[in-house]
Amino acid sequence: MDKSPTDTSAKLSDASPGSVGSAVDVVDELAGLSIEEQERQKAEWSQELSRVEEEITTLRTVLASKVRHASELKRKLGITVWREITDDMNQGIKNVKESNVYQKTENVFKSAGEKTSSLFGGLTTKISQMKNSESFKSFEERVGSAYENVKVSATKVSNSRSNSVHSFSDYHEESRTSTAPQSPSIPEEKPLK
Repeated sequence: MDKSPTDTSAKLSDASPGSVGSAVDVVDELAGLSIEEQERQKAEWSQELSRVEEEITTLRTVLASKVRHASELKRKLGITVWREITDDMNQGIKNVKESNVYQKTENVFKSAGEKTSSLFGGLTTKISQMKNSESFKSFEERVGSAYENVKVSATKVSNSRSNSVHSFSDYHEESRTSTAPQSPSIPEEKPLK
């Protein structure tokens, strides 16, 4: 049961590092091997791990260098972080507006707006027609005349009360100055001619 190093490394790279299945696969790979073969396999894996970690370090260094270079070029071009964020936001909004979901949503809102507008437009027309009808005009006249009658009556009542009501202090003052009760004077009626 001799396995080539490429088969083993392919299995290691395919398995996710944190998954339980990868640990089981490693145990299965080593299970059929003798102790010497297991040690040799582990040594190969260690060498491969060292190479991969070295490549990762190199890639990180190259990436950091490229990021610095890009930042320097952006600075020379006058591109600020704020401008980048704004450009990213504008691009995101453009992408959303061009998406099918946005287009469908926009069409739904547009359709609902048109239906609402036509509903209220029809309602306004009906109200205008109703206001111009004879029965509405007759009703409006009755309400108007009733309102005027109530207003006139209220004014009369208010005026008669304000003329007939004396304040308590006026009444008290009159009673103190007068020792004998006075009868109200009754105007004489003139004979009719």
